[in-house]
Amino acid sequence: MTSLPQVAPRIAKLTALSIGVALLATACGGTSTPTATGTGSASANAAGIACPAPSAGAGAGTSAATNGGTVPASTGTTDTPLKIGSLLPTTGSLAFLGPPEIAGVNLGVKEINDAGGVLGKPVEVIHRDSGDTKTDIATQSTTALLGQGVGAIIGAASSGVSKTVINQITGAGVVQFSPANTSPDFTDWDDKGLYWRTAPSDVLQGKVLGNYMATCGAQTVGMIVLNDAYGTGLAKNVKAAFESAGGKVVAEELFNEGDSQFSSQVDKVIAAKPDAIALITFDQAKSIVPLMTGKGVKPTQLFMVDGNMSDYSKDFQAGTLKGAQGTIPGTFAKEDFKKKLLAIDPALKDYSYAGESYDAANLIALASEAAKSTKGVDIAAQLKAVSEVGEKCSDFPSCVTLLRNGKDIDYDGQSGPVTFSEAGDPTEAYVGIYEFQDDNTYKASKEEFGKL
Repeated sequence: MTSLPQVAPRIAKLTALSIGVALLATACGGTSTPTATGTGSASANAAGIACPAPSAGAGAGTSAATNGGTVPASTGTTDTPLKIGSLLPTTGSLAFLGPPEIAGVNLGVKEINDAGGVLGKPVEVIHRDSGDTKTDIATQSTTALLGQGVGAIIGAASSGVSKTVINQITGAGVVQFSPANTSPDFTDWDDKGLYWRTAPSDVLQGKVLGNYMATCGAQTVGMIVLNDAYGTGLAKNVKAAFESAGGKVVAEELFNEGDSQFSSQVDKVIAAKPDAIALITFDQAKSIVPLMTGKGVKPTQLFMVDGNMSDYSKDFQAGTLKGAQGTIPGTFAKEDFKKKLLAIDPALKDYSYAGESYDAANLIALASEAAKSTKGVDIAAQLKAVSEVGEKCSDFPSCVTLLRNGKDIDYDGQSGPVTFSEAGDPTEAYVGIYEFQDDNTYKASKEEFGKL
């Protein structure tokens, strides 16, 4: 078997980031930057990768206090109750993201209805599968949801899938609100002001991952990249950040959705002898990782992304991914939030984008209440307003209480601070960094915060 080269561990020089990324121990504190000397993580390996040590208590803590009092009655009424559709994956290459996202939506809707609903009526949620770009499931599901009169659709998770339905949804005057789309392409999409997202653009995730690999001592990186809007967009930003930090991308191999053979891409990346390898894929990682490790790649040389950060405990032998790391946009899921999600779906293993999905449901409901309307165009007109310049609140009962008392609100939720740009993008966000354990599940390591 062939091993990748050994290089002396070092911390690559970092350039100042225009997004103002700050490394945090947790959401509540910690040092602002990694030190060039000091303790490396336990996953330091023979290839010279020595990442900053995980932050003590990363991912722990509790959510902000919420209102426990009586929610006042709505000051508005509606003949048409708010209907929210979800277009989230239960099949296809991102099916592992479906359960936490659906649980986040269901938890949000439950709390909304427990507080009396929107405009005096319970909210109805209708779930449909998005599939992936290999099928036409998303178009069929969208047609069904629009036919049932939804005012907003939460989804899709995949940027590629959203591109197939965004014109259909926004053209019908319905809000499309994705909890997980990260392609920068949506920022300038002609969506009539109806497309919104709680996940930050991959401009942020790419800069975080590229710079993080540099702080781990990597001077060269190879990449295996899904050839779609998500994969190539993220790869572009990872490459730009890594090279700005003094490194060099020595191999970048593409594959297409639906491909099942990856030996060629793996062999070409390994032949370039990179210090670190970024896997920008969906569940194709289940096939790619064994090929990599079977040819001598250390798991601590692997850096993954939100599209493939999953529970691999049933897929790989123990230790296969131990020390591999990856990024997921959004802050760490707090323990009390996890407990609430598990009450909705006791089988949950991952929590990726659950917070973003929960926030999407709450923001849609609050904007509907503020607009005194359940129509998509009216909801969209209030989404920015309920996310900025007002009294801070973090769930539907506390926020709607303020609204019904005539207050302006600033919703900051489970995904972190939420402040929208005119394009419907978050203007600030966290990106979590996670490390895989011996059982091939991942654990929160540290967070970075950035503004876009």
